[in-house]
Amino acid sequence: MTDDVPVAVPPPTADSLAWAADGQAHLRGLMTRMGDEAFGAPSLLPGWTRAHVLTHVARNADAMVNLLHWARTGERTPAYSSPGQRDADIADGARRGPDEIRADVVASSDRLADAVRATPQKSWSTRVLTSRGDEVEAMAVPWLRAREVWVHAVDLDVGASFADLPVPMRTVLVADVAATLETRPGCPRVRLEESRTGQTRTFGPGPDGPDGPPPDLGTVRGRAVDLIAWLLGRLYGKGLRDAGGAVPPPLPVWL
Repeated sequence: MTDDVPVAVPPPTADSLAWAADGQAHLRGLMTRMGDEAFGAPSLLPGWTRAHVLTHVARNADAMVNLLHWARTGERTPAYSSPGQRDADIADGARRGPDEIRADVVASSDRLADAVRATPQKSWSTRVLTSRGDEVEAMAVPWLRAREVWVHAVDLDVGASFADLPVPMRTVLVADVAATLETRPGCPRVRLEESRTGQTRTFGPGPDGPDGPPPDLGTVRGRAVDLIAWLLGRLYGKGLRDAGGAVPPPLPVWL
């Protein structure tokens, strides 16, 4: 996490594929160890149980399959038919039994693995639209999936943390999230400093928000995993300190 080393987002496809595969295995392991009663417990995401999070992960795999089908065939297949249908599918799926949810997570990730293997090299440069309407090359799909499974593994709140992420992936994730935050109104200017290594990364400010120009928070210092949690809107700055020794305020919503 340093200003001196440029980070490409998305990273090389081979790296993203490896991180996505490892993340899916990690999340499957967490899910397998969850007792049936744990599925209805709250996750770290407001209003969502763990069953909601796992159903969302499964539907995200199918969304990535749709994008790879688009890239491979040229047939326009959006990630989701509509935002409303996406939300309805997650709500309905969260009401299923634990065994059905477990099987869905496994089967959907296997379908995505099959879609990746079926995608020829020439198709990875095809441009598709994400669920947020961003135009990206298909080679971004493995990165989007890697990000999804590792972050939502933490959201399950069953013992995973951002310390579990592959170390090289942390650097790419910080760059990715910072680039997105810079587009959010009111995003402050921030200099991140990792307390163990002293590495830094500066981002912001974003566009003016409803209260005027964004502030300059100066240096926010802490462990890499705590900085990531703060950037992603998790843990709300726990373990971090700004230049004045105070806990930094929440950032604008990342996604």
